[in-house]
Amino acid sequence: MAKGKLPEDTPLIKQFFSVKAEHPEAVLLYRVGDFYESYSSDAVLVSKVLGLVLTKKSNGEKGYIEMAGFPHHAIDVYLPKLVRAGHKVAVCDQLEDPKLTKKLVKRGVTELVTPGITFNDQLLDQKENNFLAGLTFEKDLCGAAFLDVSTGTFQVTQGSLDYVGTLLASLSPKEIVVQRGCEKGVRAKYGDDLYISTLEEWAFVYDAAEEKLKKQFGVKSLKGFAVDRYPLGICSAGALLVYLEQTRHTGLRNICSLSRIDGDRFVWMDKFTIRNLELFDSSAGGEGVSLISVIDRCSSPMGSRMLRNWLAMPVMDIRELNSRYDVVSHFVEAEEDRNALQEMIGGIGDLERIISRAATGKIMPREIMQLGRGLGHMEPISSLCSGRGVAALDNLIAGMKDCSELLQTITTTMAPEPAAAIGKGEVIARGIDPELDELRNISSGGKDYLLALQRSEAERTGITSLKIGYNNVFGYYIEVRNTFRDLVPKEWIRKQTLVNAERYITEELKEYESKILGAEERIYAIETGIYGELVAKIQKQIVAIQTNSRIIARLDILAGFAQLAMERNYCRPQMAKDLVLDIRDGRHPVIETLMPPGEEYVPNDVLLDDKKQQVIILTGPNMAGKSALLRQTALIVLLAQIGSFVPASSAHIGCFDKIFTRVGASDNISRGESTFMVEMLETSMILHNLSARSLVLLDEIGRGTSTYDGMSIARAIVEYIHEYGHGAKTLFATHYHELNDLEEIYPRVRNFHITVREVGTQVIFLRKLKEGGTAHSFGIHVARMAGMPKEVIESAENTLRALEMHDAQHLVSASTGQIGKPVQTKSGILETDGSLQLSFFQLDDPALESLRDKLHGADLNNMTPLQAFDLLRQMKEELGV
Repeated sequence: MAKGKLPEDTPLIKQFFSVKAEHPEAVLLYRVGDFYESYSSDAVLVSKVLGLVLTKKSNGEKGYIEMAGFPHHAIDVYLPKLVRAGHKVAVCDQLEDPKLTKKLVKRGVTELVTPGITFNDQLLDQKENNFLAGLTFEKDLCGAAFLDVSTGTFQVTQGSLDYVGTLLASLSPKEIVVQRGCEKGVRAKYGDDLYISTLEEWAFVYDAAEEKLKKQFGVKSLKGFAVDRYPLGICSAGALLVYLEQTRHTGLRNICSLSRIDGDRFVWMDKFTIRNLELFDSSAGGEGVSLISVIDRCSSPMGSRMLRNWLAMPVMDIRELNSRYDVVSHFVEAEEDRNALQEMIGGIGDLERIISRAATGKIMPREIMQLGRGLGHMEPISSLCSGRGVAALDNLIAGMKDCSELLQTITTTMAPEPAAAIGKGEVIARGIDPELDELRNISSGGKDYLLALQRSEAERTGITSLKIGYNNVFGYYIEVRNTFRDLVPKEWIRKQTLVNAERYITEELKEYESKILGAEERIYAIETGIYGELVAKIQKQIVAIQTNSRIIARLDILAGFAQLAMERNYCRPQMAKDLVLDIRDGRHPVIETLMPPGEEYVPNDVLLDDKKQQVIILTGPNMAGKSALLRQTALIVLLAQIGSFVPASSAHIGCFDKIFTRVGASDNISRGESTFMVEMLETSMILHNLSARSLVLLDEIGRGTSTYDGMSIARAIVEYIHEYGHGAKTLFATHYHELNDLEEIYPRVRNFHITVREVGTQVIFLRKLKEGGTAHSFGIHVARMAGMPKEVIESAENTLRALEMHDAQHLVSASTGQIGKPVQTKSGILETDGSLQLSFFQLDDPALESLRDKLHGADLNNMTPLQAFDLLRQMKEELGV
């Protein structure tokens, strides 16, 4: 190296870093021969994530550079691992044949894979959409767009920050695109675990976004999509198209439509409700069972994905729900038709994702054959479902598009058993192209020709051990052992000498070699051309196939609902516009599937309305089933509002627009929020968003703080819902039996309890809902069932007896006039005759303040026992005990 000259990278490493500079946020997989390699810091990351050996590569004057790599054919194994680990991956391929250049091979990024943009089956959950979301903010509004490139689903909406938060919780996008600088705020509002990518501000400009969308859909106006009332949503949709361009995903023809998500048309559920009801995931992790896993009877991935979206956004349109019920009813009665339909749908495959790969031009031959099989089921399905006297079913089938011409083209063009890829065997059927057939005969007949030539040459020359072989150096050759070397004809040309033999070529061999090799290249070219034409024809039918896919998915769900209703004895719900919820013999759709053999779930009735029974105060011991009753009520409503039958003997449901739950809580230590703070935040959000059609399920509100504080808060919440909650139907499960007096104060509050039976020291949970409150929690019984040490149980029982006796003695002393005038100290402790008691007058409660004033005003020293007894009776009446 010349003096003063800085060491340089090798040309190959320079090229790597120049490509890396274009995609600094991505891990670069760099194709070198038969391997994908990464260098420097990327190599360290790749080595760690993929468990590969970190090695070194010579870097000329600079010495060595870190390197990690894997064979190119293993990319479908390693690429998904990198993306699942939360990394964008840029795939850099060789753009020219190394044999055709003496310089450094040209390379460029051919694909940039992110969590939200992939067509790789190993990165896609068959039963779930892989959404990429875009968000645009303006003051307290947010426009959102949701795009699944693997299916072509593209939706926009606009609303409050909380509204968009519900959609993010429901649709679970794998990646979110926002304006640069908004990342921190988005994480603070919607969660730290989001995968966020950023674009510059210009990508979210309305006019540019509108133009990009019109170009993508090939239209002159977006009016036909009826999305004009969501301008911020349009900005987000346009930004997603910019993001596709930046990640080398342009011209995706499967993205050919745009639809709205109207917040006023589906049931509003916040992320806490989705979590608490375990709609998609169980809080118990791998041991738990989610609702979706119990109700999904779909025969295709398309149906399962649509079902998940239905459950994420239950509808409020009673007419739409009744049309779904009608189809379910038909398939409940027509069991043979249902079985035949499910079998046909099971053979269709995932048409949505197959057609999306066709849109990219990356569809494989066997996927085209599956597409053909799927299209072949369209006519039989249409015939099976038509003319059955069900208007909803006829209307659904009427929307199916005729794809018979494309089916015929696929059937005649493709070989019956095509190879996995062009060049790996026959893909195009015989009889399509005469030249192709002739070349195949030459190619496939090569072995026979060579064997015949080998025999004839052996007979002609007398060289009995003569063999014809092939290698990459000089093609076909004739190998002769040294013992027969003298018999070799003069016209043969010697090409290679081995230890025990020599290899020769002949004019005839060279001519045939040229013919065979030329045939293979020509076969590849012809098949590629015909295959490309077929893919182009498929691309022209993308819209029709997507339409049919949605209809098939809908049929799949409704047939599955019918199967579920038959298996689990579900009933058809009656949806109404009134404000009444009347469930008879309701059951929990998940828990009842987990009951031990021979044991049945105990059903219960629940009645809520806006006139007499708006709020139910639900008391009862631990483990009696209060939480299960709350959840089953919500789940029955949800099932009804996605079009399913429900686990009950009957159900009248006044359509709900919001479902809120506050069941259990966990600390959010990373944000400095305690269990109680989380509980209060969630409850506050509920109280600020109540409507006449809200269903509210509250479980043990206030238990995260002291008894008096918690009871005060719980009481105030019930009062607020009754007085200011617009008639929201509410189930309030609590251990604070002191709340039972609210039934006497507020006309639409009713007390219920879950019954138990005591047998000695044992408690039998009857799990039946009965009218009236209860004041016993049986906590010690539950502790005994949990296997607590005997000493703990005995100590707890002794303490409980002492506390109960203390309360009794306190009442007796008050009735005999032996209680001194209490004096409250600065510590909040009452002193009476030198003894200490906790002050219950610390509660900020009007009833208790009145009692305090009465006691302060009572002259206990001059009061007779009878007067003391009268005072005590008045206080009890005032408390309602």
